[in-house]
Amino acid sequence: MVMSEEALTCVRRYYELVDKRDVAGMVALFTPDAVYDRPGYDTFKGRAALDEFYRADRVIADGRHTLRATVCDGTTIAVQGDFEGVLKSGEHVRLRFADFFEVAPDGLFSRRDTYFFAPMV
Repeated sequence: MVMSEEALTCVRRYYELVDKRDVAGMVALFTPDAVYDRPGYDTFKGRAALDEFYRADRVIADGRHTLRATVCDGTTIAVQGDFEGVLKSGEHVRLRFADFFEVAPDGLFSRRDTYFFAPMV
């Protein structure tokens, strides 16, 4: 199992790569059969699906994540943060998010779940 500090470093690296739009580097942090659930999309399964999402389907054109808190409990890492950026439509967005990552024995992410703070109910 990966040590907590190594896993937290990997999570921080994930957001750096996403913000740099380094899709190949970001996808390499996930297991080949990783699962990703994100509001508004069907479940992504595998590296190819993650790659397709970040290269073509993601509505965000550019932006930056700022992490407020990261917590590691065994193989689960929870992240709370802020995102500010521009959508492909040109709209500027600023929002809060939470992510949960599951870390596989090899240190790669096997699962990610994203939640956005948005009025729904």
